[in-house]
Amino acid sequence: MSDIIRKILVYVDGTEHAVLAAHYAVCLSKTLDAELSALFVVNTQALGTLVRSRIFLEDEEMEYRNELNADAERYLHHVKAIGQEKSLDITLLNESGSVSGEIKKCVKENDIDLLVIGELSRIQSRRDQFYDETERAMRSVPCSVLIVKDEDRVWEMYDRLK
Repeated sequence: MSDIIRKILVYVDGTEHAVLAAHYAVCLSKTLDAELSALFVVNTQALGTLVRSRIFLEDEEMEYRNELNADAERYLHHVKAIGQEKSLDITLLNESGSVSGEIKKCVKENDIDLLVIGELSRIQSRRDQFYDETERAMRSVPCSVLIVKDEDRVWEMYDRLK
């Protein structure tokens, strides 16, 4: 096991960028013999805002929350399968709350050395930049952050990994 990076956390949000980040995190974890955890956060803070703004009724909010929980399970199990394909056990974490808050909490509570995230979406306005929860987490976690890019290279690395 590496003395520098012992524990890696990959944030999975259901985007293609996050799935690519999971593949890279598997490669990195396997190469460094580091523990790997995958985190999905159901953004209940945003759901509450939608209800308070009367965009969702409470019944709709519960239905949407159930759909998000099902998505979380599906994506986390997909990440687990990515690891199993390369004989790597991944700890799955499914949390609810503010995305940035839960990522930061998970990093601290699990003594994470490296947070791996997918490429951030293009910022269309300053308002988007202010509300991007993943970027907020990236800026506030107490560990190093790796942003995964170069899809072709990641697939090549993953395919070569034994």
